[in-house]
Amino acid sequence: MDDSTRLRESRMVFYRDDVARIDASLNELIQLSGARAALLVDREGHLVSRVGDLRSVDAETVAALVAGSFAATREMARVLGEEQFSVVFHQGKRDSIQLTLAGDRTILTVLFDDSTTAGMIRIYTNEAAKKLGGIFRDIESRTDDQRPAVTIGADFDVNAKDRLDSLFPG
Repeated sequence: MDDSTRLRESRMVFYRDDVARIDASLNELIQLSGARAALLVDREGHLVSRVGDLRSVDAETVAALVAGSFAATREMARVLGEEQFSVVFHQGKRDSIQLTLAGDRTILTVLFDDSTTAGMIRIYTNEAAKKLGGIFRDIESRTDDQRPAVTIGADFDVNAKDRLDSLFPG
């Protein structure tokens, strides 16, 4: 079974507490490193979480491009005899981005400008990636009885029907 098939068949489910832990790690990364924003993107280009100043950034587009960039970089590594490169760095005149593999299925994306240094970003991003990897291992090791109960409110069917009726008037 190839890597992408294995990842698709073993999707992680994030619950509210998981997202809170992820966001706390991303917020800590931003505060310590001086980065502008951090995104957590899965390898398929889906945005898992985002924190920081993203007013001038289309996060969903960046997420898709990050996944594509990382896939291309993985192929470049393979051609050079490496399994993969775990860090990709793009530096502009004023703004830069670092992509770091976090666990085996997500890419920690850090956006920063010239008010911080690439060295600071690298140090704190590596630490954040390790913390996120620990969170992911916790999520993957949960047994069925450790998963939070998910309930649908009693009025869900009425609200869903009303919403559908407003989208598709009869």
